[in-house]
Amino acid sequence: MSNKLSVTYLILIIAPLVFGCREPIINKNNASASSLSLHVGNEKYIIVDTKESVVTWKGSSLNGLNTQTGYVNISKGELMIENGQLMGGTVEIDMNTIEDKKHGRDNKLVNHLKDADFFEVEKFPFSTIVITRAESISGENKKVTGNLTIKGITHPVTFPAKMEVKGGIVKANGKLVIDRTKWDVRYKSAKFYDNLANQTMSDSVEFNIKILAKK
Repeated sequence: MSNKLSVTYLILIIAPLVFGCREPIINKNNASASSLSLHVGNEKYIIVDTKESVVTWKGSSLNGLNTQTGYVNISKGELMIENGQLMGGTVEIDMNTIEDKKHGRDNKLVNHLKDADFFEVEKFPFSTIVITRAESISGENKKVTGNLTIKGITHPVTFPAKMEVKGGIVKANGKLVIDRTKWDVRYKSAKFYDNLANQTMSDSVEFNIKILAKK
């Protein structure tokens, strides 16, 4: 038998063995990938400094002549980090801590924000942001995606953020602008009330989120 013919027979014998084993090999690789995914974001950073971790809110009239700002505290939360990258997390906001720009908590503005016209705080004392994904844009700049729950209503949100992970500490700042009417905050919205004229309030509410978390 020539060498060429021997090689041909050898290929015919080996080929079924190789292709017959292909599916088990793929399944094994999939199993390994599934196991690895369980460890994604295994570094947990806890939001421990509620003085440094705060949300600044901003609302205004539609014409921009009347603007109100203030604060609301983050009560607890955690960020999941993998190799210095944000993989997920949860931030809980205590709506009872709403303040005006001078940190006043017991006045006409703040009490109105807490009632049913706005955030109905007695019934819904907490709001939450659950981070589901974060994409790196450049350097510290991230594109964060998650689910925001206000007044028991949840909608997906995407917003820009800057994040630094260094020495067991995470510093993050994000800017989230929402259409408040999606969360049933309808007070003086042109979508639901007619003839408001200069009293019409913008449907956009801005939240600047500042977080300090430690490993």
